[in-house]
Amino acid sequence: MTSEVSIQLFGPDGQLKQTAQIQGNGGGDRSFRGTARVELFGPDGELKAVREVSNLITTAGDEYYAKRGAAAVVPAAPSDVTKVTGMKLGTGATAAAKSGAGAALVTYESASNNPFDATFPLLVDLASDTGWQIQYKTTWAAGDVTEAALTEAVIVNDAAADATSTAANTISRIVFSAINKTASDSLVITWNHTFNAS
Repeated sequence: MTSEVSIQLFGPDGQLKQTAQIQGNGGGDRSFRGTARVELFGPDGELKAVREVSNLITTAGDEYYAKRGAAAVVPAAPSDVTKVTGMKLGTGATAAAKSGAGAALVTYESASNNPFDATFPLLVDLASDTGWQIQYKTTWAAGDVTEAALTEAVIVNDAAADATSTAANTISRIVFSAINKTASDSLVITWNHTFNAS
């Protein structure tokens, strides 16, 4: 995400006399980006597998954050969006994409629709002018989903529905190398969406 300011000077007759465009860059890469950590724990609490990936914030996700930022701000008072409620898992391997097939679950894992953990999402001030972070976290406990090859996950606004989600309902998606979750394992996915636009 980038920032741009437009300054316009109008005369008494309403005619545009001067205009200036200022593009913010803040020095270096300034963007809205995401990362995710997928952790598999055995029944003894030992970490069995971990995947750390960059996650893609979809076009629907860009729209989500833009509309959330402007929601109810007067005088225009734009309407708010349907807020995200949790995550879903899948077994698809299609590469993540901003829109289209890669912007939603490809192969939904039945009964994997879970809400965010209690106290999430979290807001984190990264300090020293480096931005803010929104952290989402969901846990699938032992006995909750058993699958030999979990490979994808999404953040959605319809986590209550035990069914796949469309791209319009999905703000983020990750694809990772297969994880085998047995009935005695627990799975935890933590997503960090970092905003540091200039």
